[in-house]
Formats: sequence, C-alpha cells, structure tokens
Amino acid sequence: MINRLLVVLLLTASCFSQVSQAGSSGKRPFTFEDMMALKRIGDPQVSPDGRWVMFSAIDVNLQENTRKSHLWIVPAAGGESRQVTNGQAGESRGRFSPDGKSILYTSSATAGSQIWVTGFDTETGTPSGNARQITSLSTEADGGLWAGDGKHVVFVSEVYPECKDDACNKARDDELANSKVKAKVFTHLFYRHWSSYTRFKRSHLFVVGPDGGTPVDITPGDHDVPPFNLGGQDLYAISPDGQEIAFTSNIDEVEATSTNNDVFVVPITGGTPRKISSSPGSDSTPLYSPDGRYIAYRSQARAGYESDRFRLFLFDRKSGETSDLTQNFDRWVDAFAWAPDSTAIYFAAEDHGAAPLWRVRVSGGAPEQVLGGFNDEPTFAPDGKTIFFSRMSIQAPTEIYRASLERAGSDRGEQLSHLNDAVLSQIDMAPLESFEFTGANKAKVQGFLLKPPSFNSNQKFPVKFLIHGGPQGAWGDSWTYRWNAELFASNGYVVVMINPRGSTGYGQKFIDEINGDWGGKPYVDLMRGLDYVEKTYPFIDKERECALGASYGGYMIDWLLGHTNRFKCLVSHDGMFNAVSSFGTTEELWFNLWEFKGTPWTNPKTYKEWSPNQFAPKFQTPTLVVHSQLDYRLDVSEGFQLFTTLQLLKVPSRMLYFPDEGHWILKPQNSRLWYKTVNEWVDQWLKAETTKTAADGKSQ
Repeated sequence: MINRLLVVLLLTASCFSQVSQAGSSGKRPFTFEDMMALKRIGDPQVSPDGRWVMFSAIDVNLQENTRKSHLWIVPAAGGESRQVTNGQAGESRGRFSPDGKSILYTSSATAGSQIWVTGFDTETGTPSGNARQITSLSTEADGGLWAGDGKHVVFVSEVYPECKDDACNKARDDELANSKVKAKVFTHLFYRHWSSYTRFKRSHLFVVGPDGGTPVDITPGDHDVPPFNLGGQDLYAISPDGQEIAFTSNIDEVEATSTNNDVFVVPITGGTPRKISSSPGSDSTPLYSPDGRYIAYRSQARAGYESDRFRLFLFDRKSGETSDLTQNFDRWVDAFAWAPDSTAIYFAAEDHGAAPLWRVRVSGGAPEQVLGGFNDEPTFAPDGKTIFFSRMSIQAPTEIYRASLERAGSDRGEQLSHLNDAVLSQIDMAPLESFEFTGANKAKVQGFLLKPPSFNSNQKFPVKFLIHGGPQGAWGDSWTYRWNAELFASNGYVVVMINPRGSTGYGQKFIDEINGDWGGKPYVDLMRGLDYVEKTYPFIDKERECALGASYGGYMIDWLLGHTNRFKCLVSHDGMFNAVSSFGTTEELWFNLWEFKGTPWTNPKTYKEWSPNQFAPKFQTPTLVVHSQLDYRLDVSEGFQLFTTLQLLKVPSRMLYFPDEGHWILKPQNSRLWYKTVNEWVDQWLKAETTKTAADGKSQ
C-alpha cells in the first residue's frame, strides 16, 4: 500500500510538472485529432516552364470517416501554396501536359474513378476553362500519363482479360452484381490478395487521345500490367517521343510463388511486347532518359526474394546492352529521376535511419550523396539546376522541398509547401535520438529514442518498446500515421525503437541475416538494445516497459511471450502465431518459402523452430491482440489462435477485431479506436490504477 501511494504521488507530481512546463512553452502534447488535422502531401510535379510545382494533399474528415485528395500548386521559386482543384469527389495524380497548358488528373466526380483534363494558365498558376472527362469506362481509370508529344494519354483499368470492349466488361460486372449466388470457383493461386478476393480481372494499360474517344487496350492477355503494388514509383513509362511504352509485368505461371517481374516495351499503338530485362528476380519501375537513349529500372538478382538488394540498371536502347550502375552500392535504390541532360540519375536510398538523395553518373563511378534527410520522389526543374522532392521527419509529415544542385553537398534544402505549419507550431515534439550498441555476433546495431513532451531528466519514465514490421523495414527519422512515435510518446512515455537484423539501410548482409532465423539474432539484437537503453539512460524506468509490434513486429511480440517476462504488457498486431497455419492461409507464398527455407512439409524443422505457438506453456505477460478480417497477408485466424491460447492459459488478454480493415488500419475512426485501445492497454499495466488529476483533484 505504501509503495502504491508513493507511485501515485510521483505520477501526480509528474503530471503537474508536465502541465506547468507545457504551459510555459506555449505548446502542448500531440493528440490524435492533431494528427488527423494534418494534410498528407506527396507526388510533386514540376511544370514544363519550371515556374510551378503541383502536388497532392489528402484531407482527413474524422467525423465523416473519409480521406479526400485535392491538387495544390506552389511557385517553384517559393511562395504561398494554393489549392488548384476543389471537387466534391476529390482529385489526385496531377500531371502537366508537355506544353504546360493542361493538367491531367484522376477524379470520381461522375461514375467512379476516371481521367480528366483541365486547362492551366502558366502565368497565374490557376486552372483555365472547363474541366473535361476523357474516359468513361465502366471498369474505371487511374494512373494517367501524358505522352511526350501530347497526342496520347496512357492509363490503367482493371478488365476481364477475355473481354474485347467495355460493353463486355459492363455486362460481366452487371451479371455478377445482380446474381443471387456469390460463390466463386478458383482454378489457380492469388484467389485472394492483400485485402480482397479475386474479381477475375487484370490490370491493363490503355491509350486514349487527350480529347477522349474509345480507349485501346495495348496490353491484352491474362497478366497484370502493371502488377499489384503498394505505391511508390510508377511501374510503366512513355518514351520522350511518345512512340513507345515500357511496363512491368510478371508472366510466370504461378504468380503466388514468383517475384520475377520483368520490363517489357511495346509501341504506343499496340503490338507484341518485347522483354528487355533478364534477372530471375524482380525488374520494375522503367523510366526513359530525357534524350530517349536509355531505360533505367530497378532490379533484384535473386528469384523469390522480395527483399533482395534493389540495384539500378541501365538498358541502352541503341545497343541493347544492360549495365548495373550501382554494382558496388550496398543500399536499396528507391524512387529515382533522370537529370534533364540525361547524364546522371538521382535516387533516394535508406541509410542508418535516413533516406539521403544520391547521384550516379551514366558514364560510371560510385554513387555520391548530394542531400541528407529522409527524402523521396525526386523530380527536376527543366534547366537541371534545381531538384524538387518530398521530405519528412519524426517531427513533421511530408512536405515539398527544393534544393540547388549548384550547391550540392552544402544546400540542405528549402521547404516549399507549408500546409501543416499552423498545426505543428502548437505541438511540443521531441527530435529523434540515435544510439548504437553491439548486437548478436558482435554486429553494430542502431536504435532510436524519443522523449515525451516537457521532458525532465530527473524523472523516471515508462517505456513503449516498438518493433517494426517487414521484417525488412526500419525505424528512422520519418513520419507514419499508423505507428506514430510522437503520438505514443505524447502522454508521458519514452519510446524506444531498435533496427535489429533484417532491417534495411545497413547493407544487404545485415538484411539477409534474418532469413531462416526469425527468433534468433533479431531477438538478441532487440533485447541487447533494450539492455543498453536501461543502462545508459537514467530516466528509463525498467520496471515499466511494454513492447508493441505489427506484422513481423507482431510475430516478435508473440515470440517474446514465450521467451521473456521482462515486459509488463505486450501488444501484438497482425502477427504470425503459427508458422504452419500462416503458410496455408497467406497469399504471397514466395515470402514464406524464402524466409522459412521451403514449405512446412519440405522443411518442417524451421517452421516448428520459429513458431511462437510452440512455446505457449511459457506465456505469462498480459497481451492485447489486434487483427483484421481482411488481412490476407497474415490471416485473422492467427490473431484468433493467439487470443484463444491466452484465454485458455488465463493470461490477462484482450482482442481488438476489425471486420472492415486489412493489414493496416486505414479508416480514420478505426484508427482513433486503435490508438485509444492500444494506449489504454499500455496505461493499464504501466501506470498506477488510481491517479489524481491536476484539474479537479478527483480520483479516476
């Protein structure tokens, strides 16, 4: 009783101290409502005359439970950002026409998602004339690109491969919609993928004139063009002269076991595609050089390994020869852009918790870093002297930036868009702090620490120990809305994040060392990282620590359950609990085949060795389980198995189930419930059961 009273008094004093310091600074802790008020910015596009930068910004309406995108524009030289479009349905993916006098974009203003064009005044940076819809397919349209000559528009639509026209597609859709029978007959894998069951359709590339007309399918057949992806750089491109299209597709017989994407080219008028890539791994994201001589693309060497090193390859359209521009660069090449003079390529690549911009010359030589920070989506002013890009940090979501290439190495970049400044100016956020320690096999491992608002080094703080997913992912100086570290820290916690074996940004060997060893070296890295934090930072309360993770992080939480009792609570979101059942219910089988070195019947030892359910008799730690019905990467049955096991063992546990979400929690009100439930669970086990509020002195 005396100890509990002492804890209550200390916590109450802490609350008074934080309120007082926050008040004196004029700023307050970050809230979920603040996060929803932030605009989600991206996709910068420079006008052909170099005067304007267009980008998209998503508004979240928490009350209506919606997210809506609009197009914005800002002067390339700096100035005030203005909204270009304001339709009720929202607009996205704005693209300037080659002459800069029109804007292509996607909108659902009429029947579903369609491609629209509106005029653009290059002097004032405002729309001119009436917007016109140039597609009206029953299967909808998205992903529009202008051809370099301005005579064609290429876009993506999902169609039935056996249908020759839109009338056939519409008839098939109407028949299914009106049928009383909803059963499906499957004949091959990928009967469901990510968060939806197959509709027996394929994504195809279409071509239409800028004034509309009947679109032409230039990639017919029973293959996806482009294949499924979760965002990032386009998987198709148009040659500068507007005569050819390069695209990505996977034509292997069993897509569910193959990562073998390849790059093909086809005339813009249609014809037989020609394959230009040859790696047994994935080749994707083709992009023509401005002079039309080359096609650059990302390539992976090893078949079946989705986390192999992404290299930058160059295909010479004259000679047909292919070369590796990043042969000795031990990082993943992410989004890239050609310099306007076609002599170099600039790209983002993760490195030790950041994502600098790098330059590699077509003539050869090692890539050189030109800009620090956590950057993405590089694009150029026409004169090649200025690069525009998106940038984020742990303290701020993505905004649009510019940097002078004439001062490369010294110019840190200038923020162009400021759509979130008003909200962020009111918030007390801490910067990310990096540390390094010795992990398994004496490897150097990096971790990060985030302090709560109004931090007082004389106090002891509870810890939220976050474990990232992937497993080939990483924590760093970056922003996320799903696992926001600042929001986790805002109610008085120190947040600790470790990048164990398997994390990106530390070289391919570091990544590969998780393969077939899911609960081995990564577990040691995580525990030694937390040991280091406890010994190094006196403000850490090692008696009040909770571990939280999703996807692979959820797997590791399940692994912790059977291997340590150091945590007072755990949160397992979309984790793998039973390695064998997970293999049978997942869809992208190449992942499990690689990570567990075969199938459960060809390599049962590895599946059993690293399956958390095998250690159920040791489970003791109170655990919150979170899982979603539409998660087909890690089936909801994994969460149900874990929760059932915990309940039968009488381990304190709770389950948060979402019937309308997939692997990620995306709907605004669901996200609010997720944060509320997770934070309340952690508070329940790390903070005193009874506290006294500074406002009214009443017990809660």
